[in-house]
Formats: sequence, C-alpha cells, structure tokens
Amino acid sequence: QRAALGAARASTRAIPGESELARRRQLLRWAKWVLPGCALLLLVSIAVWPEIDHLINSNRIALTQAARLRIRSGNMSGAIYRGLDTHQRPYMITADSAVQVDPERVDLVRPVADTLLSGRGWVMVTGDTGVYMQHAQTLQLTGNVTLYRNDGIIMYGPTADIDLKRGIVASDTWVHAEGPFGVLDAQGWFLAQHEGLAQFRGPGRLILNDDSGADKSAASARSAPAGTTVSGPHSTGTQP
Repeated sequence: QRAALGAARASTRAIPGESELARRRQLLRWAKWVLPGCALLLLVSIAVWPEIDHLINSNRIALTQAARLRIRSGNMSGAIYRGLDTHQRPYMITADSAVQVDPERVDLVRPVADTLLSGRGWVMVTGDTGVYMQHAQTLQLTGNVTLYRNDGIIMYGPTADIDLKRGIVASDTWVHAEGPFGVLDAQGWFLAQHEGLAQFRGPGRLILNDDSGADKSAASARSAPAGTTVSGPHSTGTQP
C-alpha cells in the first residue's frame, strides 16, 4: 500500500520543464526589483504625506472661502462704476472694495466719484466709506469727505450726499471751503454743479479775496446769518 501510494503521488506530480523553470526564474527576478521598489515607494509616501495633507487642506480652505464669497455675493476689489447724468456727461465711481448688499445697494470702501462738467470742468469727491444706490444713481459718503474742483476750490466735511444723475452735492453738516474766492465756513451746503449754484446755511463765516478793495474783504469777514445764500462774481455761487 505504501509503495502504491508513493507511486500514485509520483505520477500526479509533474516534473517542471525548461519553459516552466525559465518562467519561475523570471518571476523571481521581477520580485527582487518590484518588492524593494514597493517598499521604497511606501517609505517615500510616508515622508511626504504631511505636505500632501497640507495641500489638500489648503485647497479645501480656498474652496470654502470662495463658496463663502459667492454666498455673501458681490465682493469685489478695485470696483469701478460708470454712468451718464441727465446732461449725458459721464461720471465714474471707483473704490478699494465693494460689497453688493442687495440688487440696489453697494457698500464701498474709500470711494472716489468723478464728474465732468460743462466747459471741460470736473469735480472729484472722496470719502472713507460710501453707499451707492445703483438705480437711483446716488452716493452717500461718510468720513473725511473732500471735494475738489478743477478751478482750485477744495471743500471738507464729515458727510455728503451726491445725486450723480442731476449733478447735485449736498450735506446737512459743517463744511470748510478754500479756494481762489477766499475761505468759507458754514453749517450746511448745497451745490448744483451743472447750474453753477452754491448755497451755504449759516451761521457761517466768509472771507473773500478781492484785490479791487481791502474794505470789501474786511466787510465780508463778518459772520453771516442763518440761511445765507452766497453768490456773486468772487464767491463760490457762480462759475469762475
């Protein structure tokens, strides 16, 4: 029985041939290179995984911030808005940044409004912050409001409301103005740029620069009563 079993086993086990031995030798040679290479790749991946994780997290944070910006809607740097007034003259509003609060309102940081006037004149108004109403074409400025005109007039105040469509600038707060006409201080002001009209509410002070007579300049230095409208060839009430 033992002999029979040994003969049966010997008959079932095939002796590999030359081709089979060559294939096995080839597999052994491949294993000698592949297994160490896999081990080296695993070690390298362990070493560089912190950098990969950092890149993945950075991209995730960037995508989260981008989605948040889309949710908050309309955040923009270096914003520029352009339009035309009732006289078909262009105006432009620039700002360091703008936030679209709703379809009508845009909140601005450090806005600058430029408006062209007749006769190649221009007016520029700046402020710390502003609210631009797009369809109404109005701009509300707050904080260190400064108005520049090409004729050399400069006006300072804490707030100003601008009707860009009609070319009107007004404020219910104090104003200090300087220019070729002299120096003016008032408690409120209204400028109609296209009509060349300036009105200032008193009490206020006006010192006119009048080379034709010192007496007129001295007389104009007296305080003006409330509700005074300043006009004349040497005042801010008319176009120079």
